[in-house]
Amino acid sequence: MASIERTAYPQFKRNPVVRELVAAYTPTEVEIAFVAEHARQPAHRLTLAVLLKAFQRLGYFPPLEDVPAPVVRHIRNELRYRAQVKPAPVAPNKRYRYYQRVRAFLQVRAFADDGLDVAARAMRDAAAVMDNPADLINVAIEQLVRDRIELPAFSALDRLARRIRTLVNGRYFATIAERLTVDEKQRLDDLLHVTDPRQKSPLQAIKRLPKRSSLMHFQELIDHIVGLDDLVGSEAHLADVPEIKRKHFAAEARAMDAAEFKDFRPAKRHALLLCLIHRARVQTRDDLAEMFIKRMGTIHNRGKEELERLRAQYREKTEAIVATMSDVIRVLNHHTVDAEAGREIRHLVSNRGGARALQADCDAIAAHAGDNHLPLLWPFYKTHRATILRMVRHLDLESTTEDRSLIEAIKLILCQERARGDWLDESVDLSFTNHPWRKTLVHRTESGEERIHRRLFEVCVFSMLANELKSGDVAVRGSETYADYRHQLLPWDACEPLVQDYCQQLGLPANPIAFVNELQSRLTQVADLTDQGYLENGQVIIGDDGLPVLKRGKAKGMTSGARALETAILDRLHERSVIEILCDVGHWTGWTRHFGPLSGSDAKIDQPTQRYVLTTFTYGCNLGPAQAARHFRGAISAHQLSFVNRRHVDAGKLAAACRDIINSYAGLQLPRFWGDGKSAAADGTKYDLYDQNLLAAYHIRYGGYGGIAYHHVSDTYVALFSHFIPCGVWEAVYIIDGLLKNTSDIQPDTVHADTQGQSLPVFGLSHLLGIKLMPRIRNWRDYRFYRPDADARYEHLDPLFRETVDWDLIETHWKDLMQVVLSIKTGKIAASTLLRKLGNYSRKNRLYQAFCELGAAVRTLFLLQYISNQELREQITASTNKVESYNKFSKYFFFGGEGVIADNDPVEQEKTIKYNDLVANAVIFHNVVEQTRIIKSLIRQGWKITREDVAVLSPYVTSHVKRFGDYLIDVDAIPEPYEIELALAA
Repeated sequence: MASIERTAYPQFKRNPVVRELVAAYTPTEVEIAFVAEHARQPAHRLTLAVLLKAFQRLGYFPPLEDVPAPVVRHIRNELRYRAQVKPAPVAPNKRYRYYQRVRAFLQVRAFADDGLDVAARAMRDAAAVMDNPADLINVAIEQLVRDRIELPAFSALDRLARRIRTLVNGRYFATIAERLTVDEKQRLDDLLHVTDPRQKSPLQAIKRLPKRSSLMHFQELIDHIVGLDDLVGSEAHLADVPEIKRKHFAAEARAMDAAEFKDFRPAKRHALLLCLIHRARVQTRDDLAEMFIKRMGTIHNRGKEELERLRAQYREKTEAIVATMSDVIRVLNHHTVDAEAGREIRHLVSNRGGARALQADCDAIAAHAGDNHLPLLWPFYKTHRATILRMVRHLDLESTTEDRSLIEAIKLILCQERARGDWLDESVDLSFTNHPWRKTLVHRTESGEERIHRRLFEVCVFSMLANELKSGDVAVRGSETYADYRHQLLPWDACEPLVQDYCQQLGLPANPIAFVNELQSRLTQVADLTDQGYLENGQVIIGDDGLPVLKRGKAKGMTSGARALETAILDRLHERSVIEILCDVGHWTGWTRHFGPLSGSDAKIDQPTQRYVLTTFTYGCNLGPAQAARHFRGAISAHQLSFVNRRHVDAGKLAAACRDIINSYAGLQLPRFWGDGKSAAADGTKYDLYDQNLLAAYHIRYGGYGGIAYHHVSDTYVALFSHFIPCGVWEAVYIIDGLLKNTSDIQPDTVHADTQGQSLPVFGLSHLLGIKLMPRIRNWRDYRFYRPDADARYEHLDPLFRETVDWDLIETHWKDLMQVVLSIKTGKIAASTLLRKLGNYSRKNRLYQAFCELGAAVRTLFLLQYISNQELREQITASTNKVESYNKFSKYFFFGGEGVIADNDPVEQEKTIKYNDLVANAVIFHNVVEQTRIIKSLIRQGWKITREDVAVLSPYVTSHVKRFGDYLIDVDAIPEPYEIELALAA
């Protein structure tokens, strides 16, 4: 049975506050008249009023005894009845008449009419892409409410959801079973068979994770994809099974071991195994492409290191050549007769080793004088050659543009794999290369004929392949991250009907000409106003060198009243352990309701709430199950903690639990003095990792191997969303994803970041998504300002403008830009997937160039506002300071395991960061509740507390939180209801 807490099925709150009672249960004059018309006695009128308001709130009629006493008291007071009046029990026939009259009054149909068909149809459609029963129930509830149909008992929806889910999944399982031969079924069953008790089953090999990037692990990864391709299953077996279903089935299979698989019916067992194999193939292709890119990057780094070594080696020879040249000049100045000078110079050269030796030294110095390391790559590539050639044979590469020159070059290399000559015998289209590579590859003979160096050509081809995989100009069929993103876009035929409404919502013109004209006009206006206000600005000064300088603003200090308030709050905070805080916040927000078996059913473990709290503490504080279990005094074992994490919690459930805390936090009044929730800041912080995984990379700035936790933090201090990303990735790729994936009640439309949080494509995409990107850019004055028109000139700011926006390119590709944006908004493709492609330079991709031009206009608009608006600069600085403070605050609770994420599984790494966010947000919520309590107490004592005093407070307080010691839990201890309202002096 699905847990009712994990669904949207309406229920009474146990302890509703006054504000909620007034908002939900106050009858209107029309409703009071309706009650008076259909009931005579006060007790019966109270009964009818309670049923009416309860139905409005819940969508169904609850038993009178289940209605909370505060609700009854509030309705009775509104009807102006004495306290002695109680709701009258009603006979079944009279209750039936009451139900009919309430439905007629509210214009709602009974579920018995056609509600079952409506709910079943909604669930059946949703079951094609959803699997969790709670999600199916939510879809049915939404449809019933939309159609104004009474909700049935939760058990009826639960039975219906389980039946429909079983039928839909059963059809998929049966279809897959029909496509499998007897031999294929036996081969799938053999994956679960263990011949030696000391060995793992073949199933574990499918779940193999990639290790760090090295040649040996590169070879092992190719062996792994070969082994996966030899297993049962192909795209034909899983045809008609939606990809989201495949992912869910694969996730369920990954969480189980061989023994647990054997408990399933054969059809389900085989389907889950096939989905697991399918997802393993997809992921391994992505991992293979990622490792290939990293290996090519390593090859180039070694080439650059070799160039530096050779420069150092030839430095003495360079100095000797310079000294020889200096002596030659001295001889020429001393001897006026050429013959005498020639004899002296010849003698000088002879003493320095001879002309041939000096010429050889000159040639060697000239070869390594520039920054061109490309001729030095072959020795480092040669060790990888066989592995890379094997890889391209197993990956199905395709060009995403009309330019197939690189694909044809790869085919040529494979055909001439065993060639031994120094030069290519065939003519080759080198349009896929860049100028440094063409200069390196092409050699001109004495007869004027051009020849291409065969070995360097091979290095060039695979270097360009790595670049084009990153930019999306080349895709890997059957992968996900490196697939052709065009196939994930919504077709233009489906986009076209959506354009008008979408543009109207964002206030954008709905045709290309008007769009370009409006943006160009806006840029012209802002540039003119900024230029006219230059002298009055006083904050920005453009020097004789044309470089702008911004004066530093003075930081605002705390007032004595604010400092006294902060001290008083810190002195009065009650000491709490992290587990106590998680329990209290769990009672207030019910965040543990989202955890449970991946199947969506109710948890079958003892004391599930206690286990969920302890598991969150264990992984959120990075203690690890073995260490944490030692401190829980037998309350839970390491195996139980690990089991709950593996089988009952995933990243989506953690995000949903965080959302509950955020939504409750949004209802508090104190955070409103810190921000309105309309802006957020994004920033990353490094977490240490072991290096035996593909995500870990060496971070130059922080040092050591690790990954980046990229947080989106609201201006009200609460964390909205987090990603865990590699160190080498430009963080701006994920800045939009965090806002789009945030489904909480706090929905910012402005995002601040640092230099890593912006780029031209990100500025362009955020503009089309209605997101205001306002980063704090380091060395902003080195960025190009773009003129709105080639003829535009400015009296004061003209030195800042270097180029002109290509408006024609934006207009030409306006449809392509809108297709991308609507595909992101409808969930067809993730913004990060697209920005990973658009974040790398591409000479082929005109969409990339169009986004860059649009971003150039939008970024110039922002920079003009930035240099002319001191208040905006202060706001950006304050927001980015908040997210940096959150990074430190969240790490305070990541105290276990020396701060190192010990798991090499990227799924578990992502979960660890989200666990940590859940703990941090719970402490933030608890701190605000405590601060509200203390402030109200101080006001009652006569303190004069103003809005300005409260505005400088922060919920990032840790002095009262206990992290260490013996950990005890009492989930039955109910905390006092928290207070929301906060009346302050003006």
